[in-house]
Amino acid sequence: MAPVNRVFAAQLAGLPVFGPDGESIGKVRDLVAGLRLDQQPPRILGLVVELATRRRVFVPMLRVTSIEPTAVTLATGSVNMRHFHQRPNEVLVLGQLLDAHATLPGSQTRITVVDAAMEPTRTRDWVLAKLAIRERSSRLGLGRRRSAMQVLPWSEVAGLGLTDLSGQPQGAGQLLMLFDTMRAVDVAATVRDLPLKRRHEVADAMDDEKLADVIEELPEDDQKELLSYLAEERAADILEAMSPDDAADLLAELAPAEQNRLLELMEPEESAPVKRLLAYSSDTAGGLMTPEPVVLAPDSTIAEALAHIRNAELPAALATMVFVCRPPSATPTGRFVGVVHFQRLLREPPAELVASAVDTGLAALRPTAPLAEVTRYFAAYNLACAPVVDAEDHLLGAVTVDDVLDHLLPEDWRETGLHDVTGDHDDHEHEEADMSHNREAAHGGRPGAGAPQDTEADRA
Repeated sequence: MAPVNRVFAAQLAGLPVFGPDGESIGKVRDLVAGLRLDQQPPRILGLVVELATRRRVFVPMLRVTSIEPTAVTLATGSVNMRHFHQRPNEVLVLGQLLDAHATLPGSQTRITVVDAAMEPTRTRDWVLAKLAIRERSSRLGLGRRRSAMQVLPWSEVAGLGLTDLSGQPQGAGQLLMLFDTMRAVDVAATVRDLPLKRRHEVADAMDDEKLADVIEELPEDDQKELLSYLAEERAADILEAMSPDDAADLLAELAPAEQNRLLELMEPEESAPVKRLLAYSSDTAGGLMTPEPVVLAPDSTIAEALAHIRNAELPAALATMVFVCRPPSATPTGRFVGVVHFQRLLREPPAELVASAVDTGLAALRPTAPLAEVTRYFAAYNLACAPVVDAEDHLLGAVTVDDVLDHLLPEDWRETGLHDVTGDHDDHEHEEADMSHNREAAHGGRPGAGAPQDTEADRA
C-alpha cells in the first residue's frame, strides 16, 4: 500500500475505485469500522463500493493497494457481487459516525463529530485513530460564535459505542453536505443502507424537495416505511413535491383510509392530477402516464418550444417531445393536434410556429391500453415519450419509456441491481462464499501478520 499517514473519511466519499489494470470498478460510498469493547481505535474493515450497476459491495481493506487524493486502487482479484449488509458490531463511518454526539472525558464537554481519520498501523491494518470534532454550545442568541474544530485521538472522546450511536439523537448536517454532490438515486441507495434510526434522522434533516426526489428512487417497501414515519402534514407536503405519477404509485400501495387522509391534506391543485391517475390501473397507459408533459398552443414559436425543453428540471424523456393542443394547455387539454419531435425543432427557424412542424400522423395511446400494448407501441415507433389521449381527443398526459421499463422489471430491481438479472447463479453463489471468507479475514486482521483474531463474542 502506498505510504499514506492519514486519510479523512469525507475525502474518500465518491472517489473512483480502479482495479490493478486501471479498469473502473465503482465509487467509494462509505467505510466500515469494527467497534471494540475497549478504548482502542476501531479497525477499518473495508470500503463500501458502489459498482456501475449501483449495487453496493464490501471490499476488504486488505484488497486496497493505494489511496490517492483522486482515486483508490485495488489489488488483483474479482469483485464480489454480494450486496453489502452491515453486521451488528460494525459502524458506517460516513453514514453513522459523522454528526454523532459525544463528550470529552473529565470535562464532560459535549462535542459533535465532524469527520474521522484512519491511519495505518505497523501490521498493515488501518484504524480509526483520529476524530475531527466541534464543541456543542447550548448558548443561543445573535452573539453566539461557532467553536473551532479540533482533531483528537479516538481515546480522548467518549460516547461512541454501538449502544450510544443506536440510542442517542443525532444530527445529519455533515452527511447532507456529502449528499449535495450525489444524484438522488445514489442518495437513495445510501439512505437505504443506513440503520432505521439514522435513516429517520436524515429524513428529518432533508428539505421537502430533496426528500421527495430520494423517496422516488427508493424501493416500494422503503417508500411506505419512510412515509409512515413522517407526520401526516409533512407526508402530504412530500407527496406534493413528488412527480404526480410517482405520488400516485405510492398512494396506491397504502390502505384506503390513509390514502384518503393524505389526499385531503394535499393542496387541491396538487391532489387533483394524482386523483386522476389513481382512477386507472397501474399497469395501463393511464396509470403509467405523467400529467405534466410540455404542452403548447399551435401559435407558439419554435423558440418557445426549445426554451421549454431546455428546462434543466424536465426529465430527459419528456424533453424529446412537445405536445401541441388547443387551449386549455393544462391536462386534460383542449383538442390534441399532434406532436413535435425535438430533432425537428432543431431543424426549424426559431421564428416559425410549432404548427408548421407538427407530426399529426403519430398514433396516440388510450388511457386503458394495457402494459403489453404500451410496450409494443414504444418498440414499434422507437420513442422515448408517447401521448395518452381520451375518446374526445383531449391530451391526458404522456407515458415515458423509463416508466414502462420500471413496470417491466422485477419488483425488487432497485434492491438487486443489474448483476442479479444478468449474472450466472452458480458464479454468484461462489462469489458470495469467497466474500464471506474475505470479510472474516478483514475482521480478524491480516493472516500471518500477527494481528489479533476477533472472537465471535467480540463480533456479536
